[in-house]
Amino acid sequence: MAKRAESSQLLFEGSDWNFATLSIVHDAIQDIAIGEMGLDIYPNQLEIISSEQMLDAYSSVGMPLMYQHWSFGKRFIYEDSLYRKGHRGLAYEIVINSNPCIAYLMEENTMAMQTLVIAHASFGHNHFFKNNYLFRQWTDAGAILGYMDFAKKYIAKCEERHGTEAVEAILDSAHALMDNGVFRYRRPPRLSSEKVRERARERLEYEEQTYSDLWRTLPSSADSRDPHEAERNASERKKALNLPEENLLYFIEKHSLILEPWQREILRIVRIIAQYFYPQRQTKVMNEGCATYVHYTIINRLFDQGKISEGNMLELLSSHSNVVFQPGFDDPRFSGINPYALGFAMMQDIERICTNPTDEDRDWFPSMAGNRDPMGTLRDAWANHRDESFILQYLSPAVIRKFRLFRLSDMAADKFCEVSSIHNERGYAEIRSALARSYDVSARQPDIQVVDVDLLGDRRLRLKHTVNDGLLLEETSRNETLTHIRHLWGYEVSLSGVDGATGNVLYDHSTG
Repeated sequence: MAKRAESSQLLFEGSDWNFATLSIVHDAIQDIAIGEMGLDIYPNQLEIISSEQMLDAYSSVGMPLMYQHWSFGKRFIYEDSLYRKGHRGLAYEIVINSNPCIAYLMEENTMAMQTLVIAHASFGHNHFFKNNYLFRQWTDAGAILGYMDFAKKYIAKCEERHGTEAVEAILDSAHALMDNGVFRYRRPPRLSSEKVRERARERLEYEEQTYSDLWRTLPSSADSRDPHEAERNASERKKALNLPEENLLYFIEKHSLILEPWQREILRIVRIIAQYFYPQRQTKVMNEGCATYVHYTIINRLFDQGKISEGNMLELLSSHSNVVFQPGFDDPRFSGINPYALGFAMMQDIERICTNPTDEDRDWFPSMAGNRDPMGTLRDAWANHRDESFILQYLSPAVIRKFRLFRLSDMAADKFCEVSSIHNERGYAEIRSALARSYDVSARQPDIQVVDVDLLGDRRLRLKHTVNDGLLLEETSRNETLTHIRHLWGYEVSLSGVDGATGNVLYDHSTG
């Protein structure tokens, strides 16, 4: 048994902390994270907050700067009630995808917990934010805090000038469309920060006409049009408007004929925030798995170096075990697969495959089995995958067995559920594919796009919902959302449900 280092080498003793100790621990963690693990991070900024401030951060989707809206207050009351009744605990930290990377640590944490959350958030999440391709493509960590400060002040000015009710009405409709207010496959060109500020100033200072003279032309009679000419005109206007368009908020912001300049800017603020969070929806397993693997590796390394006492290490391992606990399907606490548990298990499994592979591993992962470079393999995976592709490529039979995963076939026409995939070579592949599909955002998020609008005619906004696997929209939610679209667009809105496989129209609904 290895001899432990003397207590004088410990980074801290007891549970109390101070800022000097936090700095010492941060530097010790940084030596391992950067020097040994090869992590690449933004500069860190640690902030200590109270439980009430943590609840406030919950209500404002974790952002340190946020505009006011009644829904945030409602969320605060809900979270505060659960916390004070003991029905829910609070997160030990919140981390912001920004440059510098801001981590909010609870002041109630013990020093051991501060050590864990610094390793988890300030190095694990930080590295993932900076290096994953989705965050690099869709977010600007260096500009988000400045933009949120602008958004908060801009909306406050709009409330002073136009009234709280008018601003809330636009925000209510914009929030209802946030999930369909992101670019998934392309993005418009970015404006410089100077142009953004100039445009915002012009929109707020000048009450310009809400639409161009081009659109004041009276609509021509439909009876006088040649069918072929009408088809050509439809094709030309779709091309001019870049239709179909997946980002509903973007299209309404650019082409609605009733919105005033300040209302368009609010729509833009909401869709930029939605786009900022879009990568996080696609990388929950990877992001949390990366941060959990990093903190677990670092605290064990600190313990091996004699810098953490056995008592504090037991506290850290207890908290870590709670984080990665996966209840069984028949456990009352079961609510699905714990992303921390699955992500951490896969990260550890990759390390095992790289250093001590079995014959099964060599068959399934010939390129990485036994390569003796687990950190290089993990850094590459963290940089180049989202949850769906990561699971599809890296989920091993060993992890499938560990989680006791199997696949059920539950067809509406069948009287019984059937276990269609079990623990054999074919079953492993099918289970992995099915689990990966469950993390595909496009499979969980309805595919609704703007497909046509005649701005010189009836101005009806035509939307198409591509129905996959027979999954229709819930009627009440669909109608309420269309009402919000109608509010922002100003004219009639129609939504057609089209079967993705056959092209048949399943439903056609319009607003009055």
